Amino acid sequence: QVQLVESGGGLVQAGGSLRLSCAASERTFSSYAMAWLRQAPGKEREFVAAISWSRGTTYYTDSVKGRFAISKDNAKNTVYLQMNSLKPEDTAVYYCAAHPFVLTTPHYAHWGQGTQVTVSS
Repeated sequence: QVQLVESGGGLVQAGGSLRLSCAASERTFSSYAMAWLRQAPGKEREFVAAISWSRGTTYYTDSVKGRFAISKDNAKNTVYLQMNSLKPEDTAVYYCAAHPFVLTTPHYAHWGQGTQVTVSS
């Protein structure tokens, strides 16, 4: 069973930073691509960033390139999303997700419960 537990969301002013964390089971972490997705109020869920399980190759949606960084700590079975220069349009529920291979769409097989990120202007 794939279990993903997010933490680290909150309220931040525009221009600020937050780091999200996602703890996964060892089996999930060692064989699944991991990603962050988000869903803003009234909008569809969208892909934000992903990291491959083998080489750690990273992928980003254009709107966060240069501001967000996805990384993973294999020893802790944890994936992170460092978010810098946050904008009000980054406000959303952020979900950790896992899939047998990397997708740059939101159609991941497994999801966490989500964590709210709110960026005030």
